[in-house]
Amino acid sequence: MLTQEKIRCDACPVMCFIADGKSGACDRYANENGEIIRLDPLVILNNQIEKGEQVKPFLKADWNGETTENDNTFITAIGSGTTYPDYKPAPFIFNSKVDGADFITVVTEAIFSYCGVKIKIDTDRHLGSERAIVRHKGEAIGHVMTSEYGSQMLSLGGVDHLTGGTKVEGRVTCEALMNLCNKEAIELSIDEGLTVIVQAGKPPIIEGIEETKMRVGCGSATIGMFASQWIGLVDEVVVVDDHITGVVSEHQAGKVLDWKSTGISVKGRRSTPGRYFQVANPGTGWGGTDIQDPLTILGTWNEKKGAVPGLTILMVSTTGENYSYYELDNELIPKKKKLPANLKSSVELIKENCEPALCTVMFVGGAGGSLRSGVTKNPIQLTKSVKNNETNITCGGAKTYIWPGGGITLMVDVHEMPDNSFGYVPTPAIVAPLEFTIDRNKYKSIGGHTTKIRSKKDIIENGGEYGNKKSFLS
Repeated sequence: MLTQEKIRCDACPVMCFIADGKSGACDRYANENGEIIRLDPLVILNNQIEKGEQVKPFLKADWNGETTENDNTFITAIGSGTTYPDYKPAPFIFNSKVDGADFITVVTEAIFSYCGVKIKIDTDRHLGSERAIVRHKGEAIGHVMTSEYGSQMLSLGGVDHLTGGTKVEGRVTCEALMNLCNKEAIELSIDEGLTVIVQAGKPPIIEGIEETKMRVGCGSATIGMFASQWIGLVDEVVVVDDHITGVVSEHQAGKVLDWKSTGISVKGRRSTPGRYFQVANPGTGWGGTDIQDPLTILGTWNEKKGAVPGLTILMVSTTGENYSYYELDNELIPKKKKLPANLKSSVELIKENCEPALCTVMFVGGAGGSLRSGVTKNPIQLTKSVKNNETNITCGGAKTYIWPGGGITLMVDVHEMPDNSFGYVPTPAIVAPLEFTIDRNKYKSIGGHTTKIRSKKDIIENGGEYGNKKSFLS
């Protein structure tokens, strides 16, 4: 019995030999009766709308998601195929008329070796020290970045992890990036830090506990926002925070309200009045510190500066999740008491003003090199037109941010994109959809592949190089 000959796929540098009925290493291309076909369907936004999928406005700022007779279809790059080998024009180049203007849209799935994700994790919990290595399945895939206001930041991927380490490191990095970009949950561990499960648009799960709230502000900011809520109800308020712990009686907000001195003393480095740095070490306790008992940040009370028996103190975290109420006894030692009902509403107000904790995954990639030749025969002209805001770049129809400086470095929120927008090739590299939209005359002037322009009707009816059936469209 004769064995049918394998055929070669040239959609990426791996150049797989694929047997009939089998797919390549990327699971994106297959051999069907001796012909290479694309397994993932080409995504057409109108079809997604009919299925009830969420899509984002494209080109029209006031677009409400409804289609019209004159502008009824937008073809994304998802499922389109790549330009590899890169002398080829992009898989689909088509024209659209919007408000009387004639646009060309070039769609292609870009192969990114230079790419990664930036992750914003809304939490006060100390996940790990800046520059600490982030691992997935034991392999180093990134590091901890500078934290931002109420969020911890991670940088994952990049060419050094994809191709500069071992084969296993590259494979695991590529897998983690693709899963994150496709809005799947993955577990990350941080050296000398914590374990966190991250998923775009979902709350982080830190050491098995789901985070619920992002802090309302630092301790000082919380004092500034809510000092007027506390006056007349309590003698002193301390808002515990890893970065800036606030003390209302010393804070400028308290001074404006004629708040009386209480003789309180706070351990840590005093900044401006009522603002203290380094009251404790970073951790998973109160306000992102390592403390479970807030009294550990207080020193002795000064009788000469206002401390008296019966003085009341509210200590609260920046999310309102932790709070305690105390009263000084005859030896000026704080004793825990039940929180009065008239103070409970102020704690609830802090909670109410906290935004929900979420994970944000931003894909970052360098759309340079020979990828641009799929759009134009003069690639530098494409770069210039992007920088001059003459060419608009989207990812699966989602808006991108283009970084200033040389090249085309783009960033996009993967949560804004259709599901399963990303793929991979085993080189390893990430495959992401890109759409370049430009005025037709301008496209011609930058050396665009004008002979390859097709109508949307032709694309919908006949597909492309790797597919020509109705099932090819989604």
